[in-house]
Amino acid sequence: MFYRLRFFVPALMILGSSHLQAQKKKPAPAADKWKQQAKQDLDLQYGYYKDIALRIWDYSELGYKEQKSSALLQQALKDKGFQVESGVAGIPTAFVATYGTGQPVIGILAEYDALPGLSQQAIPEKKPAEGRASGHGCGHNLFGTASVAAGIELKQLIDQNKWKGTIKVYGTPAEEGGSGKVYLVRAGLFNGVDAVIHWHPSDQNTTWVDGALANKSAKFRFYGTSAHAAAAPDKGRSSLDAVEAMNHMVNMMREHVPSNARIHYVITSGGKAPNVVPDFAEVYYYVRHPKRDVVMEIFDRISKAADGAALGTGTRTDHEIIGGTHDLLINNTLADLMQQNLVKVGGVNYTADELDFARKIQAGLGFAAPPVASAGEVQPLNKESGETMGSTDVGDVSYTVPTVGLQAATWVPGTPAHSWQAVASGGTEIGTKGMMVAAKTMALTAIDLLMNPSELQKAKLEFDQSRGAGFKYIPLLGDRAPALNYRD
Repeated sequence: MFYRLRFFVPALMILGSSHLQAQKKKPAPAADKWKQQAKQDLDLQYGYYKDIALRIWDYSELGYKEQKSSALLQQALKDKGFQVESGVAGIPTAFVATYGTGQPVIGILAEYDALPGLSQQAIPEKKPAEGRASGHGCGHNLFGTASVAAGIELKQLIDQNKWKGTIKVYGTPAEEGGSGKVYLVRAGLFNGVDAVIHWHPSDQNTTWVDGALANKSAKFRFYGTSAHAAAAPDKGRSSLDAVEAMNHMVNMMREHVPSNARIHYVITSGGKAPNVVPDFAEVYYYVRHPKRDVVMEIFDRISKAADGAALGTGTRTDHEIIGGTHDLLINNTLADLMQQNLVKVGGVNYTADELDFARKIQAGLGFAAPPVASAGEVQPLNKESGETMGSTDVGDVSYTVPTVGLQAATWVPGTPAHSWQAVASGGTEIGTKGMMVAAKTMALTAIDLLMNPSELQKAKLEFDQSRGAGFKYIPLLGDRAPALNYRD
């Protein structure tokens, strides 16, 4: 239930019957008026936010290296009156922007890191952009911009209506494997926040109720002895042999882990020349599962495989934890509220040129894609889907504060994340239109929370029940400092 305009009630006691007749018609909820205004305001600012998103798309900065992207978003918030604290939690590109006073405190998450190896032009054919090796294959240029847009709109409504409440926009770097939000959680930056709102680019419009996989990652390093590979191979001890032995053991282990576990690796260093026995090699591993306890168990087994590989090859090993994230704790109270607002906002409608772009993208996917028109639809809530696929450091936030998110169609329907097609869409109007769906939905949801504290109370009760009595947050990455050079 939303608060309604009730200032006239005492006067009714002394007014005549004609006045009573005039008041029989129920006034529309005040929230509806402000939601309509929020949508109109954001539409008027479309060009401004599009420019920010496309500039960040051009920057395509990797995790913990997002200096220009972070600075651009911070400046947009400062220009609108937010107090911005930068370099929080020991991360130069992280920030917290705050506006307002008192309760409730609503947080909005913003991401802006790109992915390596996904350079792409904003065209419907695979063609890298000159002078750039990375790309926004997960649409974080749109993510950060929409979150800032929603925060600024809420600030303007607080000013206009003299509302009590505080908006915090969190600039969270390095979601792609760097676990940036975990360090913000660990530093206590979400203490005292009543609810957190987020979103993610996608090929459809839906409220996020599918959860996420817990994840732990590390770089395993092996140290051997160099020697001439032909003249003195017996004098060498190959670190690359150790990496290959470890990988072989882990690959055999796949038969003996839960079927919904995921293990990925890449060899990041394997020597420089075939005729030199490599004295250093490194392999980068991810472990995922819907339950964080299972992730920890599998990770420990992988660590033992590394120890065995070193023993068998006469090398030594160590490893560095790079990232670790919790699974995603869904809050159905907030999800129901967000879904109502997403339906109010609606999906994305393509122009004729955008339809042509979309069909060309779909033609190159290599599989049957959903209808292009589905970008204009809002998918119904499916709380029983059981789909839990990717990982996100939003998971750690969700175990700290009641959290809710949505996905918006910033990519052509059928487009997978982390693809050149996603990068291409994110540099066009298709991407920025979907971005504004997200900005509006987050703003409307926050309006409900600012106006109706009972929704927050229900969400908090569900949150406490879902975490369970005696829950204690322990970050999966331990007490390590932020891995600022994990992309090097």
